[in-house]
Amino acid sequence: MSKVTVLGAGSWGTALSMVLCDNHLDVCLWTHRSEQKDLMQRTKKNERYLPNITLPDELVIEDHLEEAIDGADAVVIVVPTKAIRSLAKRMNAFLKHHPVIIHASKGIEPETHLRISEVIGSELSSYSADEIVALSGPSHAEEVGFKHPTTITAASQNKNNTLFTQDLFMTQYFRVYTSSDIIGVELGGALKNIIALGAGISDGLGYGDNAKAALITRGLAEITRLAADMGANPLTFNGLSGVGDLIVTCTSVHSRNWKAGHLLGQGYDIDDILAQLGMIVEGIRTTEAVHSLAKKQKVDMPITDGIYSAIFDNRSAKEIVDRLMARDRTNEMDDISSILSDRYSN
Repeated sequence: MSKVTVLGAGSWGTALSMVLCDNHLDVCLWTHRSEQKDLMQRTKKNERYLPNITLPDELVIEDHLEEAIDGADAVVIVVPTKAIRSLAKRMNAFLKHHPVIIHASKGIEPETHLRISEVIGSELSSYSADEIVALSGPSHAEEVGFKHPTTITAASQNKNNTLFTQDLFMTQYFRVYTSSDIIGVELGGALKNIIALGAGISDGLGYGDNAKAALITRGLAEITRLAADMGANPLTFNGLSGVGDLIVTCTSVHSRNWKAGHLLGQGYDIDDILAQLGMIVEGIRTTEAVHSLAKKQKVDMPITDGIYSAIFDNRSAKEIVDRLMARDRTNEMDDISSILSDRYSN
């Protein structure tokens, strides 16, 4: 029986732990808060994040990092993006062996513009970013906890590690595909949160399906444009970590990013929104990072620019929408044509 340690006892880390338990693995779920560990052990629930789901009896809850990762065949990192680097530094001091490192977080480090696998690889002395696996796709923790059918992608430059990850997580209700395009999978998972903020803004303003469909479609073009410039395969965005993740995050009330955008569209300021939600909204931090990255790469991202203005410059959501609608005329296929031309010209 393989030991798998999941680092991060939020909703997604908890749901993934339950999937692993269903595969009869030796699963340890780590939290940095001893009070959360005690409550979860006592109630067999994660009351704050997944209150309506009972945890498996065999799931081990741990709050000591060294003990959690000791002897693990795989370590799954599921913490907010801002905590990735500090956690990887702590792990580096305790790793006495070489487990497969998988992450299921979605974001970009604002200060460095690094993807999560690159941040982890830079802190773990015996690893490179190329062997880290990203697990990403259209997946709400609440639905996975109830064992609703879900599909997701495991991506890495290391084929053996992706196949190992696929075997770990594959169940009757949780289907895992593999990919070598970790750049595309990571960027798709991160950037869709920005577009989900926009979808929420659109709904908060009272606009209908036409507006949201336009935002999702043009958002996908924007994501693909930047990701292709960063070396991703444009075809990745026709898959689970592209259009799939966009659909689920932009259209569901489970989405924190949609909820935050919805409140923005209704006129709330960002501090009030975060206080109401009581959870981290990754799209806010990602918007800041991608706004800066797009300027550095000289990639046109008007939706991202607009959402950045709404969050950080206190521009009204209505003003942002009006500005987007008044942009210069263009041809819809210009984006795709230029991306394919740049990628396949040689």
